[in-house]
Amino acid sequence: MRITTKAPCRVDLAGATLDIWPLYLFHDNAVTVNFAVNRYTYCDITTRPDSRIVLRSRDLGVSETFESLDELRSAPRYELTLLALLVKFFAPVGGFEMESHSEAPAGAGISGSSALMISVASALNKLTGSGYKLEKLREIVQNVEAQVIRVPTGAQDYYPAMYGGVSAIELSPAGITRHGLAVSAEELDQRFVLAYTGVPRNSGINNWEVMKAHIDGDKTVHRNFANIASLACQMRNALDRHDWPEAARLMRADWVSRRENIPTITTDLIDNLITVTRNAGSTAAKVCGAGGGGCVVFLVEPDAKQRVADVVAQSGAQVLDAKVAPKGVQVKVTKSTPAKTAASGQA
Repeated sequence: MRITTKAPCRVDLAGATLDIWPLYLFHDNAVTVNFAVNRYTYCDITTRPDSRIVLRSRDLGVSETFESLDELRSAPRYELTLLALLVKFFAPVGGFEMESHSEAPAGAGISGSSALMISVASALNKLTGSGYKLEKLREIVQNVEAQVIRVPTGAQDYYPAMYGGVSAIELSPAGITRHGLAVSAEELDQRFVLAYTGVPRNSGINNWEVMKAHIDGDKTVHRNFANIASLACQMRNALDRHDWPEAARLMRADWVSRRENIPTITTDLIDNLITVTRNAGSTAAKVCGAGGGGCVVFLVEPDAKQRVADVVAQSGAQVLDAKVAPKGVQVKVTKSTPAKTAASGQA
């Protein structure tokens, strides 16, 4: 049997970092707004007739082999920790070969690792017949990712990988709820440019630093997060109204608050890109994820998209060919006898 999955990465527009428990519990009406992009992560599992487990990462060029699940469980360390811990959790019976791949550049801040975990967990969920629904899978992979990076993780990164499209992720004492926003993918495609600036600091460390400051009672950080929460709610409403000038104003304000929280979120190159693209037709810009490098998203007027992309490239960043991904994780199963293929957006 062969199982293949793919899930998209994401770009966050407003409310990032609020999605880390328990930060959102301290701010009323907390929400994170983001959208899925067609930079995909993949997982391919092929069963074997023996008990051997082979793990490979195509983009990292790394592989490791275990003679059995017991050997994997008892290994003192892993070359591919993310894959190995998910295998350890799902505990499949029998041998298999797993190959993962991500189209997200290293340290891009567009949730490449989170999207990959959704791809891998969905494939293992199908392989083992565990039957976990998508929301439960999100809980599992979020906990496993915390084991990998050893600091608290946020929830927003998984939802574009799960559902695609544009999302408002509500965060409250009642839990986390995702709502799809009726934003035209075709229109949004004409209104953003995504650029990769280089490898950032560890995103988990950036988030952990500001989270500790918030919990320790830093009044400036708390005030900035309150402002970020308010801006994210307004961003959701602006997108519902298709009010792009307002969305740009809100993104600019969000960026100011995020810079005050974590000065290291930006770099000289990012600051320069935001400055030079403004004259080319960019209406707003911010880093994706925890920053310190990685990707920057620019909101633009449709007739200025190419000009902004040209200026970004001339300034030393890589423009990524990216569009809104309308679908979330997709699972495909192929059996040799009889030939049968099934695909769905459910894991």
